Amino acid sequence: MYKWKRQFLSGPYVVWIAGFIILPILTIFYYGITDSSGSFTLANIFAIAEPIHMKALLLSLKLALLCTAFCLILSYPLAMILNNLHLKQQSFVVFIFVLPMWMNFMLRILAWQLLLSNNGILNTILEGLGMPKLQLLNTPSAVVFGMVYDFLPFMILPIYNAMGRIQRDVVDAARDLGASELQVFLKIILPLTISGVISGIIMVFVPALTSFVISNLLGGGKVLLIGNVIEQEFMQNMDWNMGSGLSIVLMIFVVASMAFMNAHGSEEGGGAVW
Repeated sequence: MYKWKRQFLSGPYVVWIAGFIILPILTIFYYGITDSSGSFTLANIFAIAEPIHMKALLLSLKLALLCTAFCLILSYPLAMILNNLHLKQQSFVVFIFVLPMWMNFMLRILAWQLLLSNNGILNTILEGLGMPKLQLLNTPSAVVFGMVYDFLPFMILPIYNAMGRIQRDVVDAARDLGASELQVFLKIILPLTISGVISGIIMVFVPALTSFVISNLLGGGKVLLIGNVIEQEFMQNMDWNMGSGLSIVLMIFVVASMAFMNAHGSEEGGGAVW
């Protein structure tokens, strides 16, 4: 009887998963491997080899890797600083990092338009200091700035949580045995936080690779990512078959990167992350 109740209670979740995850994916696969007449074809998937699509995919990979690298470089020291603060200070600083996520996504990116525009706050400060203005808006650099700002919390929090699980007695014992700060970091802290690093990399790389809104707003149509190409195929060209085929290729890249990072994390002893 108890087992039947548990299965009954899980029913809404099964319906949710089927209706909002499985069915949309199956729909994408159906459109991706058919043409406008409904006949089977792989042309939509192989269209990724076209120069404009390949260029957009490679640029997406490049900017996603840059965003992930910058987030990791910024997040790891910040997580270490947070971990060494007192408990009340930790809660306040973590709240400061999470607070922007409560704001509307569009408002946050539009704020970057004001910061990076030719007559924006940043160039106004540079002009006041007698320095030349910088052309930042509508460039790949602006897109990376927006991505780093938006996805940075997704890197900080997993690393911070992993560091919080490290027993301070282990670190103190290593220091008592004569280990230097560098040895403590390389032999204890880094191996024990590798699972958080892997989780953070996946949580940043995947949305950065598939992003198109940030490049639309901060790239001004001059930075064409694979997400923008797919969005145009669906919304402007109304070519669901081509958009679905390119989406399948993008999903393959996402799943492959997650599988690679998961396998690498397991080899390093960090455990599975998904």
